[in-house]
Amino acid sequence: MQYRANVIARAYKIINYEINKHMKSQTKQKSKSKTKQAARSSTTRRKPQKSRSAQAKNSRRQYSLAVLLFCLIVSMFFGGDLKGFLAVGTDAVAAYLDGKLLGQSQDAGKSGDIKDSTLQIHFLDIGQGDATYITCDGHSMLVDAGNNNKGTQVQSYLESQKISSLDYLVGTHPDADHIGGLDVVLTKFPAKKLFMPDYEKDTKTYEDVVKAAKYRRLEITHPKAGQTYPLGSAKITILGPLEAYSDANDNSICFLLEHGENRFLFTGDAEEDAESDMLSAGENVQADVYKVSHHGSKTATTEAFFREISPVYAVISCGDDNRYGHPHAEVLNRLRAAGVQMFRTDDQGTVVVVSDGTDLTFNCSPSDDWAAGE
Repeated sequence: MQYRANVIARAYKIINYEINKHMKSQTKQKSKSKTKQAARSSTTRRKPQKSRSAQAKNSRRQYSLAVLLFCLIVSMFFGGDLKGFLAVGTDAVAAYLDGKLLGQSQDAGKSGDIKDSTLQIHFLDIGQGDATYITCDGHSMLVDAGNNNKGTQVQSYLESQKISSLDYLVGTHPDADHIGGLDVVLTKFPAKKLFMPDYEKDTKTYEDVVKAAKYRRLEITHPKAGQTYPLGSAKITILGPLEAYSDANDNSICFLLEHGENRFLFTGDAEEDAESDMLSAGENVQADVYKVSHHGSKTATTEAFFREISPVYAVISCGDDNRYGHPHAEVLNRLRAAGVQMFRTDDQGTVVVVSDGTDLTFNCSPSDDWAAGE
């Protein structure tokens, strides 16, 4: 009996996954087509309306039920007694009507339970650097904290958001424009975990962060690809780094943030080698919102990697008239040719996106400034 149930569960899960993937791809294409036609004057941008989302969900459930019935019929070949078939079938249908995916653990479903849940992502305007504040259901994290002179600015922003502590503090890699303000944040806000790559830099900036962590008696965690962490009803999946690279940028911590149907990709300053390795490893980097790597540098966001992301929206964090010429024309042209709606902190200030698990709403219209920094 248990063997048959396991067979059904495994078959259902595999086939249902392929159906959902196919249907999400179709929904994604429709979403991108609609967002391209959206009026520039609108102050918000949304994914397809909930009525269409509900239709898609109903279609998925109809497909899933058909798959379930197919699996039950197949199960008859594994023993074939009618009494056993009914017992397994009753359990399977009960699980289906309860909205549970057969064969899926309760832990695996945490990121999908997003009723009355809101995720906010704040891409801070801190000049040439990165700092992103994320909050979901009373839980919060900070990804990078800008340059050495930006720590107090990041501190003030967190205080304006009524933050007293952080679940996660992430230093994607030890370059000053990413971890320069981390020592201030660490000193002012207790954090449960501090994530940094297993890559050190012989600089005072890096040393200050290590000292601040010791002050907090907080051990630095080096996350590994495949590990997952909850953030309220959202889920963080570590994608990289996959190797120990000689370059600091490629050692960036890369992760996917999922909230209901919405997916957000963060890759720090990861460049071509790291991107190629993630693709070779079969990482699923598809995302609705892409935090453009390395401030829009042409050394990142390669054609192959960008194609796999297939974003609807992209956010570039960079400083006005920065000496690196970010964002570069090659990346901007790639985004524009694909019809991606782009936001940039040097043009629009702090960019905030809110997710309810289905729709995405921004605090400003997409930028119409496609001029390169160089």
